Amino acid sequence: MPAPSHNRTAFLYALITAILIGGSAPLTKLLIGGAEPLALAALISLGSGAGALFFFLAGTAMKNRWSRGEIPPGKRDIPWLVGVTIFGGVLAPVTLIISLSGTPAATASLLLNFEAVATTLIAAAIFREWVSRRVWVALGLITAACILLTYDPAAGLGLSLPALGILLTCLFWALDNNMGQRLSAKDPLMIISIKGLGASTITFLFAFAAGQQLPEVVTMIAAMTVGFFCYGGLTSIFFLLALRGIGAARAGSLLAVSPFFSVLFSLVLFAEIPAAVFYVALPVMVIGAWLLISERHSHTR
Repeated sequence: MPAPSHNRTAFLYALITAILIGGSAPLTKLLIGGAEPLALAALISLGSGAGALFFFLAGTAMKNRWSRGEIPPGKRDIPWLVGVTIFGGVLAPVTLIISLSGTPAATASLLLNFEAVATTLIAAAIFREWVSRRVWVALGLITAACILLTYDPAAGLGLSLPALGILLTCLFWALDNNMGQRLSAKDPLMIISIKGLGASTITFLFAFAAGQQLPEVVTMIAAMTVGFFCYGGLTSIFFLLALRGIGAARAGSLLAVSPFFSVLFSLVLFAEIPAAVFYVALPVMVIGAWLLISERHSHTR
């Protein structure tokens, strides 16, 4: 029996979300030369938070069914809000930007699959969530591929520090994911607005304290646009539309393909030729992601 049209539309929304998130790393790497890292991270967070705030205010003004049905965060949610702001809004973007400058874009994109590993390990170890044997096998394959991608015989201890920085970014996003899960019953647009605007304020303060200057206006607009499209503004809307149509499990599992869109964009945008180990790690990573696709849960940044 063919799927209902609203399910097909929701599937399309989830796919668009994955594509937009896949553009985050390569598009951010394009901006690195035109801005200092802290200032760039602050602008990206500002674009994400301002975009979500726009949709939140527009929905409130129109009094649509989303704005009527969503519950705002309360006092008990403050620790989780602080956590997602610090780990997902400040530490992750800053670490990603610093690490991208020393990592080929395609390699960095593939390493971003480690977010699924770190998210699941934290969920199982700290929040006692059950993990199936199939998922453990998938996580093992993804981890093995990441180990291959971090190997650099010319570096100290044979490990690439920028590649390790990408893995650290994934750890920060994994903490963000698990803390964000505690906020999943609350208004997502309000959460993303608070997170993005709060993170941009904190990062701007650190940037100015470090003597970093704002980039040219064109770069500022580009950075905020990337934040809006790829880090929370528009992605949050498409993901919400997908959630309403096909549920959290199916919508979240489709986001497992976003790093592979990121690899595709990287190969198109940059003239870098990945090292041979990339082509060894890629099929291992694909198999691991395929095993996860039916069970992985995720959410937009």
